[in-house]
Amino acid sequence: MGAQSFSVTVPATTANLGPGYDSLGLALSLYTTIDVSSADEWLVQYEGEEYQSLATGEDNLIVQTIQDIAKRYKKVIPPQKLTVQSNIPLGKGLGSSATAIAAGIEIVDHLLSLDLSPKMKVRIGSELEGHADNVSAALLGGVTISYFVEEEMEIVHLPEPDVGAVILVPPHALKTEESRGLLPGELTHAEATAGSAASNLLTAAIAQNDWEMAGRMMEKDIFHEPYRKKLFPNFDEVRAMSKSCGAYGMTISGAGPSLFVVVPKGTEETLAKQLAVAFPYYKCLAVQPSTHGAGVNCTHK
Repeated sequence: MGAQSFSVTVPATTANLGPGYDSLGLALSLYTTIDVSSADEWLVQYEGEEYQSLATGEDNLIVQTIQDIAKRYKKVIPPQKLTVQSNIPLGKGLGSSATAIAAGIEIVDHLLSLDLSPKMKVRIGSELEGHADNVSAALLGGVTISYFVEEEMEIVHLPEPDVGAVILVPPHALKTEESRGLLPGELTHAEATAGSAASNLLTAAIAQNDWEMAGRMMEKDIFHEPYRKKLFPNFDEVRAMSKSCGAYGMTISGAGPSLFVVVPKGTEETLAKQLAVAFPYYKCLAVQPSTHGAGVNCTHK
């Protein structure tokens, strides 16, 4: 393993898409790029003010992921310098932690020539993240539908969703554990049945690129939206205006605090501008699905 320089690019993600709780993920056209080069000690250098609060040494999540996987395979990995550029809002429900884990997986796989399969990458990432929705989409791109329970992992990948989207990003971050703390410990059998039906139909509609149906099912979530929506200023008003302007549906992005609106492809820029005027509390981003997941770009060896 000689000295080498390369970069890794990983897309942002939105998870759940309403009732697909902890199982559905969608990669988005916001990206983190990490330049990797050999160094005397581990150093993570972030460009941009938003990421300056993150750890820059061996306690950094990317570095921890790299070292954890190296240990799994009984390998020793030399220190690296990681220079990170990102336009993914930090702590805003767009998979920034899953992006870091996916980046670490790609970096260690390349440095140690592990030749990990896509499914193995998703399994390792899900174990480290605790759930599969964000990290699977970050690694594979497109839409991912995952089953990750204890030792069992299954995944379906839909690489080319034909839709546009708008993300409404609030000024303040929200910790995932805080958002999860709002959820009930159990649901009734009737509630779970209704939620499962909505999730099933949502997934089938996405598989057929029927985003009009998918948007309706996104708004029938009973697993988390009813308990979290109070955290979002103007939640109902944003949904109503989005629908009146032609959006298919609106839901919470992951655990929040961002909102995710699905729209006909090509209309995302127009709706983002309209929502930005009506709801100045949020920063409105026009995005598209990212059909490519995490990947390595070699510059020289």
